[in-house]
Amino acid sequence: MKNKFFASLAILGLTAMIFTGCSKQPQAEIDAANAAIEQAKQVGADVYVHESFMALQDSLNSVMVLVEAQNSKFIKNYSKAKEQLVGVTQFAGEVKLQAETRIEEMKSEIQANITEVKSLIEANRNLCTEAPKGKEGTSALMAIKAEIDAVEVSINETATMVENGDFATVLDKTNAAKEKATAIQTELTEVIAKYKANVKKR
Repeated sequence: MKNKFFASLAILGLTAMIFTGCSKQPQAEIDAANAAIEQAKQVGADVYVHESFMALQDSLNSVMVLVEAQNSKFIKNYSKAKEQLVGVTQFAGEVKLQAETRIEEMKSEIQANITEVKSLIEANRNLCTEAPKGKEGTSALMAIKAEIDAVEVSINETATMVENGDFATVLDKTNAAKEKATAIQTELTEVIAKYKANVKKR
């Protein structure tokens, strides 16, 4: 009889421990998930991998709905929420890595654009020496040279912008500079080709 009494007490104690262990809001896991999301945001995940970052925030919001649902219950069980919070923390690490990878890709694209634009600028200046110098040609050439100078100023500005970490804006700026420099080269090449063709006909 005595043994049965102690066995019953042990079962009750174990049950109480289980309920206690499952009934406490998983604040540590919540804090860890929030911290991991903040780390992802600090490297620019909300900008450079926006869709993944939004999915990450949605994941946390879904878990918090689950936590709130358990908060309103008399017998609470946060085991599922804890498991999902661990998943959110891991997901945040993956999103952070995605952002860092995208930034490195953008840096490479920016550098490639800068190199190409500088090469185009030099080529365009050389083409200007071959362009026709007649009355109308001179004024048109001056306008083209001004455009080349503007492209050069724009591409030189990107160095400071890269240091400030504004990679998305810099990439757009270098893409625009490359597009403009390419258009100038096409225009000069066509003008020179027509000029040379007319000279041959004379």
